[in-house]
Amino acid sequence: MKIFPDSLEIFSCNQLRSLRGFPVYLWAKKSVEIRHLRLVKAIVEEGSIVNAIDKLHLTSSALSHQLREAESQLGAPIFYRVNKKMVLTPVGEKVLRGAHVILGELDTIVREVKELMGGEVGRIRLSTECYTSYHWLPGILRRFHADFPHVEVSINFEATHQPLPKLLSGHIDLAITSDPVAEPALEFIELFQDELVAVVPRDHAWATKSYVTAQDFAAVHLIIHSLPLETVTVFQKLLSPAGVTPQKLTVLPLTEASIELVKADMGVAVMAQWALKPYLVSGELATVQITPEGLVRQQYAARLRNQDYPLYYESFLRFLAQEIQF
Repeated sequence: MKIFPDSLEIFSCNQLRSLRGFPVYLWAKKSVEIRHLRLVKAIVEEGSIVNAIDKLHLTSSALSHQLREAESQLGAPIFYRVNKKMVLTPVGEKVLRGAHVILGELDTIVREVKELMGGEVGRIRLSTECYTSYHWLPGILRRFHADFPHVEVSINFEATHQPLPKLLSGHIDLAITSDPVAEPALEFIELFQDELVAVVPRDHAWATKSYVTAQDFAAVHLIIHSLPLETVTVFQKLLSPAGVTPQKLTVLPLTEASIELVKADMGVAVMAQWALKPYLVSGELATVQITPEGLVRQQYAARLRNQDYPLYYESFLRFLAQEIQF
């Protein structure tokens, strides 16, 4: 069961007409999403895409991409670019009016649901397939607990390298993974995408490259976080299809230890950009894009299929998808 809408396609035309006269024709394609409305509203309130970055917790390129996406879906520009200023077009003005109405309605729904959820009691036992995920999970869980104080979310660290088997055996209730499997008993719900990059010492030969390819890995010592190789994204999506084997391979599940080896120029690691942020501050390391297109993976929440889950489970999944911004 969904609580909050992914996009406006879940509204009927009659429902949209009831939203204080908001023009239904804008949504005829049923593809403009809530995030687009939040984006337009933030740009207007903050004055520019650059100023909206902190408010939306997205990169400048991600915001620009979302704006182009929204304008493409509408088939019309939302802003004029005048002397580096963002000025609403007539279509943009209608979008902004609608954003105020719809986001206001959505905020009301969220508030009412939180009030409802505040009285529920339950637990969610959670694990991921990678230790680096635990860098961002605690902060997310604290924010969730503030809204749902009677729902206990516990992390099962022992299940980190085998979250799906632990899920099937009933030891955990939810697993975050980038490797969905063909298992009829499980369902995989899309959460977010992240990009993997190579991390090397600042003076490494790769540091000046725009990107590296599969062949570049043939001559390096590669550090990965786990086995089997078919579950490691860089092997799954890049090296194995290209028939490339690194010169040396080390399995090291601890992010901090991997980083120290890289700093000592004892290997190259491949990690998510968000996981590397704390380690790039010193300037000792450099990141390199993998392939011209980038190496992107999809993260999923896995759970048992055909189960009758409490309402707070759906809220937690939606919370994860909305709150994790890299």
